[in-house]
Amino acid sequence: MKEKYPVIDGAETFYYKGNEIGILLSHGFVGTPQSVQFIGERLAEYGYTVLAPRLPGHGTHYHDLEKCSYEDWFAALENGYQLLAKECATVFVIGQSMGGTLTLNLAHKYPEIQGIATVNAALTLPSFDYLKNRQQPQYLPEGEPDIKAKGVYEITYDQTPLNAIHQLQALMTSTPRLLADITTPILCIKSSVDHVVPPENTAFIYQKVGSKVKNLVTLDNSYHVASMDNDKEKIVEHVHLFIQQQLTKELVASY
Repeated sequence: MKEKYPVIDGAETFYYKGNEIGILLSHGFVGTPQSVQFIGERLAEYGYTVLAPRLPGHGTHYHDLEKCSYEDWFAALENGYQLLAKECATVFVIGQSMGGTLTLNLAHKYPEIQGIATVNAALTLPSFDYLKNRQQPQYLPEGEPDIKAKGVYEITYDQTPLNAIHQLQALMTSTPRLLADITTPILCIKSSVDHVVPPENTAFIYQKVGSKVKNLVTLDNSYHVASMDNDKEKIVEHVHLFIQQQLTKELVASY
């Protein structure tokens, strides 16, 4: 999918070269890498190699997003994974909202991924349900980002194409059937209050995923875009601990 519009300043893909442990970060629907920038920077400070690709149609103009399929979004994340897998001995993947949904799909396709973390992963968006099978309106106004902290600015669009919403819905519909076959260690993170994706989504993933190693963490002071909210440092701490636990298990198993 070829984009026609320039990338918004601050919405670019970011990459931090570190050690042999790679972390792939995925932003969410109508978001950009800027929404996971804090998480990426903090994890890079621990020495990890971090890559956060900008998904097609995001961070340019909503007309670009209108022409995208969810396969385009998955392909971009998959490409990021393949790049990291060439550079790093071990790769972990973290996804926020739709990025978490894409992360589950990636783990299903690549079981060799060492571990994944989802943050308010989306399997249902009740506010969009009425739009299924609708052909109008072509664009819908995008509300303010669901962030509890004050004064936080997220780069996003002011309108969302109906076609893009339908693609998101198709992705969410196809993902639950994959869960039982995912065996990758997983850290499931959810906000206790989320006005976009019901927290029950994460509880469902935690319950249904086939992983033997799975942890559930609840954030009590953040809304949907938790990667930019009051608990963002808590996310970093839990992800770092999760990664170190998986690496320790791998080291012990090698003896």
